[in-house]
Amino acid sequence: MTRVLPGARARLLGAVCALALVASGCQASGSTSAPAESQSPSESASATPTEPPVPPVRVSTNLGRKTKQVPVSTALEVSAEGGTLRKVVVTAGDVRLAGTLAKDGSSWKATGRLEPGLDYVVRSTAVRSDGTVRHRKARFHTQDLTLDQQTYPSVAPLQGETVGVGMPVIVSFDIAVKDKATFQKHMTVTSTPRQRGSWFWISDHEAHWRPATYWKAGTDVTVAVDVNSVPAGNGIYGQENRTVDFHVGNANIYRVNAQTHQMTVTQNGQVLRTIPITTGKAGFTTRSGTKVIMEKHRTKRMNSETVGISESNPEYYDIDDVEYAMRLTYSGEFIHAAPWSVGSQGYANVSHGCTGMSTANAAWLYNITKRGDVVEYTGTDRWMTMTNGYGDWNVPFKEYRQGSAL
Repeated sequence: MTRVLPGARARLLGAVCALALVASGCQASGSTSAPAESQSPSESASATPTEPPVPPVRVSTNLGRKTKQVPVSTALEVSAEGGTLRKVVVTAGDVRLAGTLAKDGSSWKATGRLEPGLDYVVRSTAVRSDGTVRHRKARFHTQDLTLDQQTYPSVAPLQGETVGVGMPVIVSFDIAVKDKATFQKHMTVTSTPRQRGSWFWISDHEAHWRPATYWKAGTDVTVAVDVNSVPAGNGIYGQENRTVDFHVGNANIYRVNAQTHQMTVTQNGQVLRTIPITTGKAGFTTRSGTKVIMEKHRTKRMNSETVGISESNPEYYDIDDVEYAMRLTYSGEFIHAAPWSVGSQGYANVSHGCTGMSTANAAWLYNITKRGDVVEYTGTDRWMTMTNGYGDWNVPFKEYRQGSAL
């Protein structure tokens, strides 16, 4: 026998073991000894496909990170990425904000305006690209406004009132409107039949609208002052929306000639009566121009101190219960019964500026007259101004339109 050294014996044993391992690695269990075919990387990937991840649906508002003291003038929008919106509901307690969902579901836009000092909740339902439905909720708080930061619109005529053909639309604001153009975009007057007209801003507190010519008798008018939460400038916002419907009645037009001392009363173009009258004497001349009946009083106390004539003045007067008084100007011109001047009516001007007539004629005229009826004066050299009452008709329409903010 050949003697094997210890080191060589160990090397021989390792070689045998290595050969056995190679032999077993070249042959799969239960298969032939044919070598296995190799696969390319692309073939390996197709054998085990993987689906791309579905992107999440993200719902957001145009408020960004701002959730407190959101300006009420904000036009809220909700949008979706990675999916589509199915429903959006925005509420503050029992108040729901109106809005419209885009046809493609990409966004929702508010058509209503936010109210001050409220906690709003935005609830949205969105659908992911794989059909998965997701619900989202967001909250925000609108800015707190005091009454001194909001301007309230009062409208004349009143709801349901029947007025004369000379009645202007008057919108008065209790706090000044500086951004008139923005406000006017939200103020509309529509009528049936349709008649063109214009706004005229008397001041920061008052805007008028009149048609180019007198209203047509029988017209129905709607005034919409949609200024709630609209910025008025200087940190002021509209306080409330107003909508008023009124009707234009018979076309009553009274023509007064201070030289002939007569009033011709017409209705819808027909002469109803000619009334002897007296107007203002020297120093108290009645104004010529177009005036409009502003208010009616069955009886009214008339005191000269209200027009600057003190008790020490020989022209002072204080008469209780003047009957059938109809105001024409802020400065104190009225049509009224004047039984004390019947002898001068039709012959001379003896009043302090008012138009006087007999009690019987005044009662008759009072009963057919309504606010907005027109009284056209001629025959004096003192003129009516636009702001002394409803003086809108004393400005040509071309000039009147220049008083618009737009």
